[in-house]
Amino acid sequence: MTTLVSAPAAVVEGARPHGRFVRHSVFLTVRSLRTLLRQPSYAIATLVQPVVWLLLFGALFKSVVTIPGFGPASQSYLEFITPGVIVMTALFSSGWAGTVYIEDMKRGVMDRFLASPVSRGAMMLGTLAYQAITTVVQTLVVFGIAWVAGARFTWAGIGVTLAAAVLISVIIASLSNALALLLRQQEALIGISQFIVLPLQFLSSALMSVALAAAWVRHVATVNPVDWAVVAARQSLLSGTDWSVVASRLGWLGIVALVMAYLATRAFGAYQRSL
Repeated sequence: MTTLVSAPAAVVEGARPHGRFVRHSVFLTVRSLRTLLRQPSYAIATLVQPVVWLLLFGALFKSVVTIPGFGPASQSYLEFITPGVIVMTALFSSGWAGTVYIEDMKRGVMDRFLASPVSRGAMMLGTLAYQAITTVVQTLVVFGIAWVAGARFTWAGIGVTLAAAVLISVIIASLSNALALLLRQQEALIGISQFIVLPLQFLSSALMSVALAAAWVRHVATVNPVDWAVVAARQSLLSGTDWSVVASRLGWLGIVALVMAYLATRAFGAYQRSL
């Protein structure tokens, strides 16, 4: 009888840490979302630049699709640039993710969290989930603006684009969080983030087909996670989608996202040792 009673109890005890992890992750995600809702101007500001890119570049370079080798002749430049703008929006928005940690450090919130029963994994997952939700909203807004401007996309393509944008957002947000924990200075974080993000953007096919770029740019693009996200999104939005290309790019993005999230979580230890 003792064995029959204690076995379920052991299972419950073993399940409790997982339950706490989920609850803490949800709590920290909601905490970040509440902060955003109290200051919606930040979310609106992050959409100003992509709208300018989409409408201005879409009109300014609409004739480049006629260049031989650019891409499918049936595709407008607005349809070509939309997934690029979505990935760029996720890229720049997530590059600032670590500033939340910097603010928590300044107010002493970070130290209180680390001294509490909240796991470091839940602390990292909470910020990454918040960034992913923000990316989904931004992506849908950009798609809506592109649709009003005349672009048309499939539902499957929209779903893949959402996944690609979220994954690149998680990768860059993890990097930003790790830099925040290691540097502990907002100015240094912003400077290094921009130094990394800008080359990733321009060494991809976000704004222009790499088929028209120099050979070395094409080689760099093959190992650039930003280009993986753009290619996966753009391929899924085409009428003749090569789903093997989409799957491979999303697969690599998923692997890099997991690795970066793990490394960023490990950075909590470096932060505590530096105190």
